[in-house]
Amino acid sequence: MAETPAASLDGATVRFPERTVGPIDLTVMPGTITAIVGASGSGKSTALSLLAGLRAPDAGRVAPGARGRVGLVFQSPTLMPWADALTNVALPLELAGVPRAGGRARAAEALTAVGLGDRLTALPRELSGGMAMRCALARALVTTPDLLLLDEPFAALDTVTRRRLIADLHAAWAASKPAVVLVTHDVEEAVFLAQRVVVLDADGRVSAEVAGPGPIPRPDDFRDAPATRALVARVAAALAATLEPTS
Repeated sequence: MAETPAASLDGATVRFPERTVGPIDLTVMPGTITAIVGASGSGKSTALSLLAGLRAPDAGRVAPGARGRVGLVFQSPTLMPWADALTNVALPLELAGVPRAGGRARAAEALTAVGLGDRLTALPRELSGGMAMRCALARALVTTPDLLLLDEPFAALDTVTRRRLIADLHAAWAASKPAVVLVTHDVEEAVFLAQRVVVLDADGRVSAEVAGPGPIPRPDDFRDAPATRALVARVAAALAATLEPTS
């Protein structure tokens, strides 16, 4: 029996007043990590909002997975400023009706898994940018989602913090194997983080897919390996091709 996708877009099209995005055809299988790259305005975030169920397509179809639990991390942490880290992370469980004690215990475990076990009572203003994004990642993972969607969560962070967060993400993925879809402008980040890189053209259609094989979490020498550099060059070339004017 064929495995059920975690989610898929089948000719999904969104019509805005000034332009149309799609049709987008994308299948996300359980336990895989996919990165979506494309020029600004190409429809990356639109594809993510379709997968998240935050937007319905004007044409085509969005198919949820077998169970449909979704975690979402935005470009900013979007934490409740008046609540501590533990309360922020426990919120999805509270909304789902999980008893308070059990929910807070699970939230503490999720925060510990991303290196914030000693910051449970910290307010968002007391967290660095990287810590706040770790807290947002813990909140997305605490429900054990089948599908984890990441909308450029590392874009505003410095290189060192970004790499630490990617290591945290890989470790969290290895523990529970959700399907992950990441939107990014950074080709190197896409190749390092994902097992597959999908390139969108200016209209939001999939123009290329590049497999990024290798173990996850990545070994220390992965970034500088010749095979990795070749993958980065291949994805960059595919992205550049979408920017070339058509005759």
